[in-house]
Amino acid sequence: MGHLTPVFGKLLLGEITPADISAFQRKRQKAGASSREVNMECAVPRMILRKHRLWHLLAPDFRPLREREDTGKALTPDEVHRMLIAAKKSRSLSLYPALVVLMNTGLRVSELRTLQWRQVDLLERFVTVGRSKTRGGEGRVVPLNQDAFVALTEWRRSFENPQPAHYVFPSERYGLDGEEGYKHGTVAIWNRNPEKPIGSWKVAWGACRKLAKIECRLHDLRHTFVSRLADGQTADHTIMALAGHMSRKMMERYSHARNAAKREAVEALNVGRIQRDSPQFPPQQNQEASIGHA
Repeated sequence: MGHLTPVFGKLLLGEITPADISAFQRKRQKAGASSREVNMECAVPRMILRKHRLWHLLAPDFRPLREREDTGKALTPDEVHRMLIAAKKSRSLSLYPALVVLMNTGLRVSELRTLQWRQVDLLERFVTVGRSKTRGGEGRVVPLNQDAFVALTEWRRSFENPQPAHYVFPSERYGLDGEEGYKHGTVAIWNRNPEKPIGSWKVAWGACRKLAKIECRLHDLRHTFVSRLADGQTADHTIMALAGHMSRKMMERYSHARNAAKREAVEALNVGRIQRDSPQFPPQQNQEASIGHA
């Protein structure tokens, strides 16, 4: 809304024109916003206008920006190693366990941010996703591997008496610990509210990426999760169940390992390779040689 209000805030709904929306798109693009981000922002006035039966007047002239579908990235083992080392040095104590859980469960950032302890079963080692971006994502059960289990168990110990309704990653603020804190850079938590979820890890994640010298988004940990499953030859339906995808097309977008498999499949169609690998050619050649001698 911070980007929308300066442009549309003073207009009546009936005064908004396709030209206004186009001008907004150009303004946001010049500011460096991605096509995906601009389209999501434009969806807000579209929903408001639709609710008041006015969108049909603008719809014929509205053109959403073309979004890239290859923006996902799967982190390499070295990048993961550097990322986790940097996360341990972050002033945000929740960043490291959050990254470990994201990378080993495939949860969306919004799903993890709003996760409550009632959804975490440390005895059976699984989490149950609550509200999700997709219908297929809601209520799905994701097992915790050893890394995710240890990260959540140790993180839980940092709370005195966590309740089922408390958020796993609550809202909190950080400051220097005591009057001498500035000398050693020690950080203390203050104003922690377990009944309110953390706003975001945006600042901490940005500092972590810079320290680790990696270029990726927080959402790319989900890409990494799916790609690692695909590398391990996990069945497609299992990956879709774990990640909460609604379609095979979406899964293919996340799974980078599929590209190598596709290339290997089409390379197998080369005539030269077929002749070289086929077992029928040598027997045929031997049979022709026998006929010639006869």
